Amino acid sequence: MNLSKLISCRHCGNIAKMEIVGNVNDDQTDYDPDDGPIGAWGIHYNVLRCPACEKINIVSYTWHDDMESDDEISYDFLYPQNANYPIGLPEKILTAYKAAEKVKSIDVNAYAILMRRLLELVCLDRQASSGTLAAMLKELADKNEIPQKLVKVASGLKDFGNIGAHAGSGELTEKEIPIVNALCSAILEYVYSAPHLATIAENKLNSIKTKAKSK
Repeated sequence: MNLSKLISCRHCGNIAKMEIVGNVNDDQTDYDPDDGPIGAWGIHYNVLRCPACEKINIVSYTWHDDMESDDEISYDFLYPQNANYPIGLPEKILTAYKAAEKVKSIDVNAYAILMRRLLELVCLDRQASSGTLAAMLKELADKNEIPQKLVKVASGLKDFGNIGAHAGSGELTEKEIPIVNALCSAILEYVYSAPHLATIAENKLNSIKTKAKSK
């Protein structure tokens, strides 16, 4: 079996050598007018299959004939691309979001549980002190940290997490992933992304006004 060097799957996060199930090499040779061929190089494209989730990753790397081993290979991911995370997230929230993203193609129930935990982290980050998640969400709404309508959205995410955590409550499927993701994104974008964008816009406007006054 032809294997890649050690690499992290962009679908599930598993780190392993992957089977190369397809490849295309775009090589060329450089010539000297007097001495003929003086070196070869090119771009190699590999289709890799993850041994954990069995999904496909597509990478490319630059090759040249002076390379002594595969350790010199540096992969560029062509597929899948990095997930687009909501902007303005605190580091702890972003780390939790990424952790959930890594398992969503492996176990939907685990994904929902981690998303529920992410919601709890958001509540704690916004200084909610009540006991249960439902109580923390109500507290944030009462303090106008989040609107009442968003509490309903958050409760939906909480309920999906509860189903994922308790086997007797049912079984989530891949069809629920976009719903859970959309619910979470709505909360994160309201709590973090919108204020972050507003700050960027305000700073930019102030910068423009300052430059205008200095002319």
